[in-house]
Amino acid sequence: MMACIQFLLLFCSFIYIFNVNPSCAQTPNSPIGSLVLPVTKDPATFQYLTTIYHGTSPEPVRVVLDLGCPSLWLDCSSGRLSSSRRRIPSCSIQCPAAKPNNMSCAFSAAVPKRKCTACGLSTENSITRSATRGELVEDSLTVQSVDGSKSGPVTTVDHFLFSCAPRFLLNRLARGAQGMLGLGRSRIALPSQLASGFGLQRKFATCLSSSDGLILFGHEPGYDSIFGKEISRSLMYTPLLTSPDGSGSSQDYSINVKSIKINGKRLSLRQKGIGGGTKISTTVPYTTLESSIYSSFIEAYKEAATNNYFLNMTVVAPVAPFGLCFSSKDVPSSMLLGPMVPAIDLVLQSEMVKWRVHGRNAMVPVLDEVMCLGFLDGGFKSKTSSSIVIGGFQLEDNLLEFNLGTSMLGFSSSLLTRHTSCSDYHTRMMQSTLKDSL
Repeated sequence: MMACIQFLLLFCSFIYIFNVNPSCAQTPNSPIGSLVLPVTKDPATFQYLTTIYHGTSPEPVRVVLDLGCPSLWLDCSSGRLSSSRRRIPSCSIQCPAAKPNNMSCAFSAAVPKRKCTACGLSTENSITRSATRGELVEDSLTVQSVDGSKSGPVTTVDHFLFSCAPRFLLNRLARGAQGMLGLGRSRIALPSQLASGFGLQRKFATCLSSSDGLILFGHEPGYDSIFGKEISRSLMYTPLLTSPDGSGSSQDYSINVKSIKINGKRLSLRQKGIGGGTKISTTVPYTTLESSIYSSFIEAYKEAATNNYFLNMTVVAPVAPFGLCFSSKDVPSSMLLGPMVPAIDLVLQSEMVKWRVHGRNAMVPVLDEVMCLGFLDGGFKSKTSSSIVIGGFQLEDNLLEFNLGTSMLGFSSSLLTRHTSCSDYHTRMMQSTLKDSL
């Protein structure tokens, strides 16, 4: 009899881990189309925020977006959150499924004599790099659906898993933020829970801007109706590296940048002994390059910008935290692409697949008639760090599609070249907001 109970517990654990839904798990009704979250940029911290609604009487909660975070975590001690959340015990099916090493946890959960306590979960503020123990809980989560190119009805996940964390973890988050929303690869990150709960594809798209943007979860028809077939079907694709650091546990999204070109001239990365992949981050404001790459990069950029018959830009004293700045006085500018400066290409698996960075995503205006190259020295690379981290400024007005099912990244390069922007899509989508629909 005891062996049968242990087997049943193990079976349910595997069912939960692999998102199969017999009687061990509950699934809400699937909405038509896709799901959407509006995104804004905080001008003080350069962080990207969204508002989620959770609880049986949905309460708005402001959270910072983090591409590499494995789950949603919130400060549950503030008294401003829903009181309908339920603590997940360590001996439950959900606890082992929520942890990275869920195989070993599943076996320990099947031991009936084990003391049943709160399910502990490692929780991190990726901005301060502070980590602590959180407690796994569940509650309802309400999300806006998409009907064609307009906002549709709201829909609810009844058993959404997230972590309650101590208040000190909010340090250096944007004003009013009560936690961080993880979009990582784990099975309790938002993309996986929405896919499992609503029968959606395990994919999502980000479209960030300096003001308003959005994140879209779900099926291709929703992408076509919002972004248009011309854009959504013209994305270039590159593989997502499953574990750039070799640990097998990375939640981050990384790609393989083989070289960088500045105005068509190659800056080789291989000569610098670079490895570990190029991480994409929403919590790093500007792209960082490992020190040896950075020194070569700014020298090559300075050469391209100053010894060019058509540009002949003037270098001025750097303004922290940037290392290379120019006078913007005599630099022509485009309404769409910003300053007409040397183009930067991140070359991926072949010469035909490259992510181009134009002036709008390359130059940061810092003072009157002064602009700086928005790439920073990231220090020397450790064994587990990425040589290059693509930051939020370079992601803005670029449509990115993260497909967890195929482990591929689709990217558009700048939407401004097509006379549109992420803020345009946000305006179009949020005609009726989630708050107005409740």
